[in-house]
This record gives sequence, C-alpha cells and structure tokens, in this order.
Amino acid sequence: MKIIISNSSSVPIYEQIKSAFIKQILSGDLMVDEALPSIRSLAQDIHISIMTIKKAYDELEREGYIKIVQGKGAYVALINKELAIEHAKKEIEEYIEKAVLIAKEHHISEEEIKALITFIYRSDEE
Repeated sequence: MKIIISNSSSVPIYEQIKSAFIKQILSGDLMVDEALPSIRSLAQDIHISIMTIKKAYDELEREGYIKIVQGKGAYVALINKELAIEHAKKEIEEYIEKAVLIAKEHHISEEEIKALITFIYRSDEE
C-alpha cells in the first residue's frame, strides 16, 4: 500500500489518505473486492491516528469507493463509471484553476492558454 502523507500540506491528513486510495482504485492498482489494510494496521504503518484512518475509510465508503463489512474489513467496491469520470473532472478542474492563476499572474491571454491545452491534448494523437 503506497500512501504518502505530507505534514506540511494544507490538505487534512484524512483527505490525503482518501485521495491516495481513490487514485489507486481509479488507476486499477487496487482491484474490485481487494481487501484494504485494517484501520489499525494502516495507522501503525503510516504512523497516523486510528481515528484519522477511520474518517478516511468512512468517507471512502460514503462516496462508494469501498465497502466495509463488519468484522471482516474494508474492500474495494465496484466503481460507478460516472463517479470515476466526475472525480477525474474535478481533478482536471483543480489543475486548470492553478494554470489560469499562473497565466493571469504573468498576463498570458485566455486564447494562449486554450491554444496550449489544445496542442497538448492533441499531441498524443500524432
């Protein structure tokens, strides 16, 4: 299980954990019905409070990424494709917001940014 936590990040630790799992689920690194580490063992492995791990797992379950079976553990849920697409769009939106902020700081026009995005998007097609 590969989870990197940044103590200097403004993102809460449970959100970092949740995001790490979501990325691994959506990328296929974690497969449907694959068991996740127990809350206790993950807390020990990454030196984070059990309550923080529990909060991350509870949110992952609420959002449909995992299923928690009482007394057995947490497992990767069958992902709703629309949910996965929405997650991807949200992540793209965050990157675009950062890019637009940088562009505005350096007086780079909207047209230049659109042209750059189009170029990058289509560069894989060649």
